[in-house]
Amino acid sequence: MTESTQQLSAAGVSIWLDDLSRNRIESGELAGLIGTHDVVGVTTNPTIFAGAIGGGVGYGGRIADCAARGLDADATIVELTTSDVADACDVFADVFRSTGGRDGRVSIEVEPGLARDTAGTVAQARELWRRVDRPNAMIKIPATVEGLEAIAETIAAGISVNVTLIFSLERYREVINAYLTGLERARAAGHDLAGIRSVASFFVSRVDTEIDGRLRALGTPEAEALTGRAGVANARLAYEVFVQSFASERAQQLLGLGAHPQRPLWASTGVKDPALPDTLYVAELVAPDVVNTMPEATLRAYADHGETRGDTISGTFLEANQLLNDIDAQGIDYAEVTALLEREGLEKFDASWTQLQDTVARALAEAAE
Repeated sequence: MTESTQQLSAAGVSIWLDDLSRNRIESGELAGLIGTHDVVGVTTNPTIFAGAIGGGVGYGGRIADCAARGLDADATIVELTTSDVADACDVFADVFRSTGGRDGRVSIEVEPGLARDTAGTVAQARELWRRVDRPNAMIKIPATVEGLEAIAETIAAGISVNVTLIFSLERYREVINAYLTGLERARAAGHDLAGIRSVASFFVSRVDTEIDGRLRALGTPEAEALTGRAGVANARLAYEVFVQSFASERAQQLLGLGAHPQRPLWASTGVKDPALPDTLYVAELVAPDVVNTMPEATLRAYADHGETRGDTISGTFLEANQLLNDIDAQGIDYAEVTALLEREGLEKFDASWTQLQDTVARALAEAAE
């Protein structure tokens, strides 16, 4: 294990890899990262699977089998992705057991086209959970308005959930409320609350990308001085929301019945601006009970030269709030920015899904010739 990732883990950060492919599983590379880089979980999304399956490595035989069985592109995608996630869950089974279910998690996302469809999301969440059939799976559900009730209903069914595409503090509070509501319904239905886990994926770098572009367009020294800081400040305030929310009487009652806090997960942690340190969204977001899901480049950068300085979130809330106020004073509307980022996030996943459908359809056609 590298000293940097060991120190990060010791500071309370669970390191998850934001990537998965058949080749990573079959080559032993994924298992190796557990021992060498303290990786204790995996997240996926439609873009990741589009890249993995589109790359073709390790999928040819399985696509041929799907073609022989007469499966269409959508059914083949479900077959391939749930199989990858189930096998990855097996790779992390020992981590899952040794951490009491806290880590060793592998996430799979509902189809992007269901983001505005509450009933459809719940139905597919149940189906994905059934098909993966591993206790350490997590079903990813976007934090759209329609997704909030789907989150509550999925948790109520005893299914662990990774809530994704969270950009604003207001939406994050609604996500926590949906989680607590789901736990209350799960208890009423007789589910063991101790078996349900959830993380809330709060996106970081995309906030900087959007806000920094607007700040630089202003062309003033005051605006330039605020660049590269909004993403971290926003995430730090999210951690404050997490601490406050799970100290509430409502949450404490559920925790007393065996439930677990819904941990914040820092997503979109690859640094897009070359002027910023490549480990920024890891080193500046260290605190107990958080997850940081990193693309491989960020993980390896942190392992090579990351510096863990202990808790870099607690005690920063006033400063973070002031920074967002200063950005607002520049005429940049926080609510408008975060709403835009949610829409763009959904559009990117939709485009990746369409790309994946086209790739698999071509591969099926070739296999059937």
